[in-house]
Amino acid sequence: MEFEHRYFGRTRAETGPLQSALAFAPDLLRPPTHFQGKVDKRLPFREGMAALHAVVVSDHRPQQKDRTAYLEWRAQQDDLELAELIAGAPQLKADLTARAAHLRADLHQVVQERSKSANAFYRARGRYFSWLWENDRGAWVVLDPVVTVHPDQIFFECFSQDESAYGRFGCAYDAFRKVDAFECGTTNVDYSKKLAAEFEKVRTYRDTTLSVDPAGFTVQTDQDDAHHEKKIDLPDGWVRGFLQVSAAMTLPGVQLRLDPIDLHNLLFVLKRKRETHGPRSLRFHFSPQGGISVTVEPFGIVQHLRRSTVVANRGHDGQPITEVRLWGRRRLLVLERLIPVAKHLDVTLLGSGMPSFWVTRMGGMDFTLGLSGWTANDWSRAGAFDLMAPRGQVDTHTSERVYQALRSSWFAKPDRLASQLDLARSTVEAALIRESQAGRTVFDVVRKVWRARELFNRPLPLDHLRFSNEHEARAHTLVQERKVLGFQQQARGTKRLLSGQVQDRSSVRRPTVTLDADDRMVAATCTCGHYVRNKLHYGPCAHILALRMTAGAQQAGVSA
Repeated sequence: MEFEHRYFGRTRAETGPLQSALAFAPDLLRPPTHFQGKVDKRLPFREGMAALHAVVVSDHRPQQKDRTAYLEWRAQQDDLELAELIAGAPQLKADLTARAAHLRADLHQVVQERSKSANAFYRARGRYFSWLWENDRGAWVVLDPVVTVHPDQIFFECFSQDESAYGRFGCAYDAFRKVDAFECGTTNVDYSKKLAAEFEKVRTYRDTTLSVDPAGFTVQTDQDDAHHEKKIDLPDGWVRGFLQVSAAMTLPGVQLRLDPIDLHNLLFVLKRKRETHGPRSLRFHFSPQGGISVTVEPFGIVQHLRRSTVVANRGHDGQPITEVRLWGRRRLLVLERLIPVAKHLDVTLLGSGMPSFWVTRMGGMDFTLGLSGWTANDWSRAGAFDLMAPRGQVDTHTSERVYQALRSSWFAKPDRLASQLDLARSTVEAALIRESQAGRTVFDVVRKVWRARELFNRPLPLDHLRFSNEHEARAHTLVQERKVLGFQQQARGTKRLLSGQVQDRSSVRRPTVTLDADDRMVAATCTCGHYVRNKLHYGPCAHILALRMTAGAQQAGVSA
């Protein structure tokens, strides 16, 4: 999907002896959005922006070595060795040896001449990439950071290059000494490495001004030399990754109040030890008495988090979780710079191999780090967590009413919207989930509210993104072809147990689904191979989804 951004000027930073000014250039193809304020808590602001930059540039995918030069040399050596082997007669061998020596001398001279001519190319290429890094960040990082201005805060969002880490830096207005006029909305901002370097110059003795510059919106002609455009062909994974985060934030799990010192001790072990073999996980243990310990594998080092506490513990099946394993743990080093300015961290662990959210509280500012189950399991391809959220049947008109009500106040809780619109809470939640899948809403895990946030400057092609994975597409087909047989649902206290049979080609699958009072999937089983191998780590299978879709259709009075 191709998206176009148009900026007036460049994001700029000015640093003087007593003041700093950071002015972001917004996307002019989006509704006018601007903000200006003087930062009061400058050190947390600096460290939060540094952590955001660390997420933007991070890429923990294995880097393949360039073996082109070696393979060329190896091919040449093979020819020489073969010539030596076939030289049977002494005289022939002597002639071949002399010829080989002559060829080696010639080859050495050719290589030297080639190196001289190639060095100029490599230097020019290096200068070009350095210029591209500093002046056209969009060519390196696919998605510019997204900034949203709301009545209570301004926050930045971004994704890592490997799409396995999500970063959100929020600044409440009480963290500013003065907030001038602002206009609510969401926009992309022009970003560069040079700007990230300017963040490091923020000091407590310098007045720091942050602004999303409205100047570009007052320029009438697009022919102005200050305008520049970026046309970015976004992979579907980047789009789906942003859309999956909100759904994952609404799921239950273990909630911890983590002390910064405990996090420091944990990161200290990771920095001091470098593993050479697996397993490479952090194994969290939760005792019935509320104790927390972490085993750093494969070293067997146990860290007792004595200053931290368990706030809530409820797994997908509604039962307490006793153990959680996290992979891709070195991504947590993004939080290292935040430790000195952090008051505490609110951590949510959804389960072993599942996402986790690390919210660093800095008194008026907060930084949220969302990590997928492991580095290779990025948000876009394996995180079908919107399929586990409430999925009631909501028509387009009702969904639009809920969104407009949310946008009128920019943020709200589902109960408030339900009362305002005279709708059931489950209907409102289903509408909010649906709008989040369209990139129009986002769940604020810090304040537990939904926020209006238009992710892109034009509507997403929902037909193209209608099904986030093949399981949902297959489930829709099964329901449409009436392959769900013997559907039953039973009340189990505040929960509902769904069961039935799904005719999938020549096989009959027997899925079960448990829904809580909020119509959220808290447990599910199936007899298919996908569930047996992966459980719910990759999201539910097509048969579980078909069973749930059937329940939603019957609840809405629609025949499945």
